Amino acid sequence: MLAAALARFPRLVLQPSATPLDFLPRLSAELGRAVYCKRDDTTSLALGGNKVRKLEYLVAEALAEGADTLVTAGAIQSNHVRQTAAVAAQQGLACVALLENPLATEDAGYLHGGNRLLLELFGAEIVPVAALDDPLKQLEAEAQRLRQQGRTPKVIPIGGSNALGALGYVRAGLELINQLDALELQPAAIIVASGSAGTQAGLDLAFHQLRPATPVLGITVSRTAQEQLPKVALLRRQLVELLGLADPDPAPLVHDGYYGPRYGEPNPGTLAAIRRLGRLEGLVLDPVYTGKAMAGLLDLVTRDELPPGPLVFLHTGGTPGTFAYQHWLAS
Repeated sequence: MLAAALARFPRLVLQPSATPLDFLPRLSAELGRAVYCKRDDTTSLALGGNKVRKLEYLVAEALAEGADTLVTAGAIQSNHVRQTAAVAAQQGLACVALLENPLATEDAGYLHGGNRLLLELFGAEIVPVAALDDPLKQLEAEAQRLRQQGRTPKVIPIGGSNALGALGYVRAGLELINQLDALELQPAAIIVASGSAGTQAGLDLAFHQLRPATPVLGITVSRTAQEQLPKVALLRRQLVELLGLADPDPAPLVHDGYYGPRYGEPNPGTLAAIRRLGRLEGLVLDPVYTGKAMAGLLDLVTRDELPPGPLVFLHTGGTPGTFAYQHWLAS
């Protein structure tokens, strides 16, 4: 039923095959329990990442509406903006990006390297903003400016996280469930970074529908649990409505112990997790999302706060951004 409901929505196929589900043997040996990694850092476009799955639906809608420009927003090192700009280039569209500097840093690597450098490569038009304090209003104002120039813009929300974009992670949930079935694996939990909330909401819906015994735990990267829970819950409800499903809508699971000091700024646990996974598994995590989520996984296992059994970590990407954090990672 879930697959049939998804099939009603047009999709621009950017990720034609499943991303790997890899066993992490050395980390598993250290922790004393099996850990697998769903490698959405290896998606097909612009050095990988989870936003490709959301953009499959969002850009399909933009093309159907005759858009010639994608308008979006994020931090200077936004993975979402990088992948949106890449899809725009691939599809012959312009991309306009509102960018903020959430760290108020003058670090040259952060300001000009990593994802920001790739925006230049993909030909995105950059509009600096002091802060994205009302992004929906700011994006619509930019879209209106472009309309006055005779262009046809399509607003892509921050993180691609509206109900349509979150369909990408309902589909990813089905993909992951098929991989788990093939391995005859019943994980104790799926662990994922939770930011703009679309990735967690989509996964949570898919697992609740088809594998309700498997919880999806979001590790927040920018907010308290009290702030994040309503965002995930709202997106889940909107997904249920969009897909025409019957769903009791249980409360999502989020943990907020690892996001400090703020969005985009790593803490010592983040940096330790990045180094540990690099040295144990040759796996690159980023300081904004996956480093914080993995720090949560490691700490919760150490404190025995997760159910017994194998764990699956969803790697949402962010590799280019890691190169913009040399100052933090080298110190």
